[in-house]
Amino acid sequence: MTFSFRIAIVLVIFYLGFASSHAQPPNVIVILADDIGTGDISHYQRHYGQNVVVETPHIDKLAREGMFFTDAHSPAALCAPSRYSIFTGNSTYRSYQPWGVWGAYQRSPIEEEDLTLGELMQQAGYHTGFFGKWHMGGDWKRKSNPDEIYRSPRVEPEMDIDLSERLAGGPMQNGFDYAFTFPSGIQDVPYAVFENNEWYPLTDSSELTLITQKKMDKLKVKLDKDEGLGDSAWDPHDMGPLLANKAVGFITAQSQTAEPFFMYYCSEAVHLPHTPPTTLNGTTIAGSYPVPHMDMIKELDEQVGQMVTALKEKGLYDNTLIIITSDNGGLGFRQTLATGHRPSGIFSGHKNSIQEGGHRVPLIASWPGHIDTNMRSDAAVQALDIHATLADLLDQQVGSSQARDSRSMLPLLEGKTKPIRKQMIIQGGTSREMAYYEENWKLVVQFDPKDKTDKTRKPKALYNLKNDVREKNNLLETENKRARKMFARFNEMRDT
Repeated sequence: MTFSFRIAIVLVIFYLGFASSHAQPPNVIVILADDIGTGDISHYQRHYGQNVVVETPHIDKLAREGMFFTDAHSPAALCAPSRYSIFTGNSTYRSYQPWGVWGAYQRSPIEEEDLTLGELMQQAGYHTGFFGKWHMGGDWKRKSNPDEIYRSPRVEPEMDIDLSERLAGGPMQNGFDYAFTFPSGIQDVPYAVFENNEWYPLTDSSELTLITQKKMDKLKVKLDKDEGLGDSAWDPHDMGPLLANKAVGFITAQSQTAEPFFMYYCSEAVHLPHTPPTTLNGTTIAGSYPVPHMDMIKELDEQVGQMVTALKEKGLYDNTLIIITSDNGGLGFRQTLATGHRPSGIFSGHKNSIQEGGHRVPLIASWPGHIDTNMRSDAAVQALDIHATLADLLDQQVGSSQARDSRSMLPLLEGKTKPIRKQMIIQGGTSREMAYYEENWKLVVQFDPKDKTDKTRKPKALYNLKNDVREKNNLLETENKRARKMFARFNEMRDT
């Protein structure tokens, strides 16, 4: 056998193997938790040698069976802007409302030219399903004038909305074949559930009515936001089990087809109001820990366990890529901290903070036989990198003006250690700050809240996270030259 003939055989074998591995593309489930920090996941707590108060065995098992990231960030320290970024692969500042579209009745930040996660996966031949919290606005008819789209002044209570059907700005208009949606999670109006584009009555006698704090008092629920329209049977204690069971039903239905599926599962846990169910899938949830906040961490873990069990029962688990992350960092409630549980782990700050605890989040990826077990990556990544990762994995073309800030994590998942980004911008919360990263250096930039153009900004702090992960030593004055150069590069990147 000649050398050239042997080479030809090797190439044919490689090609056939490559083709075979891509003949069965993986099912993909992206799980976006709400307000979960690194310290909320016991696998991370053990990694950092910290005291474990809340156990998350199902999520921990996925971390052990795949890869977990120690330097993963949500795009922002708050929910709404992060969700836009993860969904489109664009940084928060590319939205028409960079600091977040917060109202369910506001215009969606997703533009027609954006390629959403749902559209990307449809483009790749997937059947797509969205589950849970949307929180990116939408279009509804004005009840008093059906020819007019209702736009939210966010004045409570808002009642002039026809909630029977969403017209635009939701999952079904952005790449999903099926959707089971809470427009604002469990925290804000409308207090109702929607299947595809239509209102999903919670009971046979449900009606759309005014949900007040007085009504919620009977359920021992403190509304987190406004009174307003919702389902007369609304009880946030029931929403987690309802959502998880719908997701399991989707997995079961998809197991009967040859078409790969993509599920974007946006859990209600662990956002306020903290309303854990009594049980979930036969497991006791409420009362498991001293604080309902911690019970909801257990609920999130059990939701993940339900989906994994369904995948295994239907023979889908071995060919399913599961990615878990959070929309921002963990919550810093005094009652929780008093138990010894630390949602931010080793980091300072919590949700809404530009400090690391505000946006340093868990990120776990598991795909048996494709991602090695017990893997850890210390590379800097963002949750918005999920977009480019899936495009890379599935050989999908993305336009030059789409997913502009997403970077593929696929090389990292394959065990390579070369960083995928040299620079990174993260947005803070209501204090209007942003952080700019170059390797171990973090520059905090303060925006003037009164300047709606976002043009007025100045350096506020500089940290070397390698030596000061808790951000105790502001080096802005002693490293002034470095700070000036980083600020110039930040401005160039932010304004591009």
